[in-house]
Amino acid sequence: MTTEVLLRELRAMLDDAGLRGSFLVRDLRSGDEIGLEPDVQWPVASLAKVPLAVATLERVRIGELDGAARIDLAPGRVTTPGPTGVSRFRHPATIAVDDLLYLSVGISDNAASDALFALTPPAEVTRLLRDLGIGGITLRHAVSELADTPAERFGRDDVHLAHSLAIDAGTAGRGHRIPQLDVTRANSGSARAFADLLHALWRPAKIAPEVAARVRELLRHTVFRHRLAPDFSSGASTWSGKTGTLLTLRHEAGVVEHADGGCFAVVALTESRVPAADQPGAEAAMAHVARRLRDHLRLG
Repeated sequence: MTTEVLLRELRAMLDDAGLRGSFLVRDLRSGDEIGLEPDVQWPVASLAKVPLAVATLERVRIGELDGAARIDLAPGRVTTPGPTGVSRFRHPATIAVDDLLYLSVGISDNAASDALFALTPPAEVTRLLRDLGIGGITLRHAVSELADTPAERFGRDDVHLAHSLAIDAGTAGRGHRIPQLDVTRANSGSARAFADLLHALWRPAKIAPEVAARVRELLRHTVFRHRLAPDFSSGASTWSGKTGTLLTLRHEAGVVEHADGGCFAVVALTESRVPAADQPGAEAAMAHVARRLRDHLRLG
């Protein structure tokens, strides 16, 4: 099958699943790649936690932060809600910076992420990324803003209404009446930019080897593995990745490493036009598209 025919088929598959999106798969040994609209900018939701980890660890490396420094977090003073981690605590806790990194990336803990953003604000994370040669990713706000969308204004049984609002509120120019979905106001990035970041972590040049190794370790041990991981994990391969989810957005960026030495960055940034929070069929379609792209690239 030619690349053109494959891409046309995969676009139709996404459309049938109620999705549109950007994909990029890159062979990290050769640099060869294949994708669907990989340069489109998207709001990145929790994918922002990966560059946050890179920036935090770089500041630890150069001595601006101490990974063992303890941060006090107490119920009532934690203002970032979330389904996991610190915001669910019932008692005060003291957590080291390095352990906040695990909570932020490993279990996508929003409150832990904002404790790290308090040390390295979004604009500083963006600047550090540029210094490390990573363009195309811009962080503009802390994670707390992701918990201030229409979804929080509806009860659990009516959350589909928030999704309907999100579907109908976009503009042709990638703007949106919901700020967290507007690429000019939200944390944003492209599939190519996240592939570049993963490439820099797996084949470090400007990123210090010890920083890259720690981020790879964090990504290897994330607990949310329901999206792309099922299509890339096996006895002969290892998946390391991070998901991002907000209203209509369903993202994942990661790397699959094969026992034969093959190594591929895989980035999927998508949005759904179906007003539902849980869409396992759409996520299976995402994974299938990403797998087909990887297979096409691998088999050449």
